[in-house]
Amino acid sequence: MKDLERNSVQLVTIAEEEAGQRIDNYLLRVCKGVPKSHIYRILRSGEVRVNKGRIDQLYRLQSGDVVRIPPIRIAEKAAGSAPVPGAEFAIVHEDSHLLVIDKPAGVAVHGGSGVSYGVIEQLRAARPQAKFLELVHRLDRETSGLLLLAKKRSALTNLHDQMREGTTDKRYLTLVSGNWTNPRQHVKLPLHKFTTADGERRVVVQAGGQEAHTVFNLLRKWQDFALLEAELKTGRTHQIRVHLASSGFPIAGDEKYGDFALNKQLQKANDTRGALKRMFLHAYRITFQHPETGKPMTLTAPLPAECERFLVSLGQPTGKTHNG
Repeated sequence: MKDLERNSVQLVTIAEEEAGQRIDNYLLRVCKGVPKSHIYRILRSGEVRVNKGRIDQLYRLQSGDVVRIPPIRIAEKAAGSAPVPGAEFAIVHEDSHLLVIDKPAGVAVHGGSGVSYGVIEQLRAARPQAKFLELVHRLDRETSGLLLLAKKRSALTNLHDQMREGTTDKRYLTLVSGNWTNPRQHVKLPLHKFTTADGERRVVVQAGGQEAHTVFNLLRKWQDFALLEAELKTGRTHQIRVHLASSGFPIAGDEKYGDFALNKQLQKANDTRGALKRMFLHAYRITFQHPETGKPMTLTAPLPAECERFLVSLGQPTGKTHNG
């Protein structure tokens, strides 16, 4: 709903790329600036209609549906609040169905939990002509690397199906603290997700939690650190971070699950290494089938310069490398 007048009834015809999504999610996306509570109020009251009939919030839109959107008053923006600044990110691949970017560390993928906006909001602001743009998956704020976005509803559902069926292959590079020895190691520990009293998302290894499986390949080894390739077999929240921390090999720079004393030391360079001021976790490779053509695609994103510099500062590896 681009630049629609909000003080009159709008009749919007759903395009093919918008079909398949729930009416509540559609309204939340197109009615920018309108509180979520108000969106659900007009849905409950029947003021929103599809093809002149009442629907509930779970209704899935179909191509050609005519949606009646009532007049909506947008609350005055809070003093000092600013519009989302449009931003583009390093593009790894783009076509009519997909946008794949190399997300920098320290940038959230979406707003919420104390973050007013993230990658998806910034990209939408930078591309006002885009009819559809949605995250296919997520990366932690502190993690850098490949992030897939769908430019069509059909691409989003196709990629979600691939991920659910386990046909995608996601690989990460991570540096851990400790004396890692196994060339290839499977970690299968169940993960339980919860929210702390102050709203922070946390994950712990716990019997009865969600099944989670990560395979780690040793790439390079130093006296105190090891560079690993992490191969996700399941895609749970914070999976790599918690699997490593629970195995006694915390990720360097991980402020949530890592070795806090070590992280503080890593902030400053010393005689034997440089400084590391971020979490060393990077989504560097993903393989999937193109949602339109079915053609296999493998995309890569190089290790960020600050991570590469830290590895160089560690000197020559002491252990043999492993090529996965």
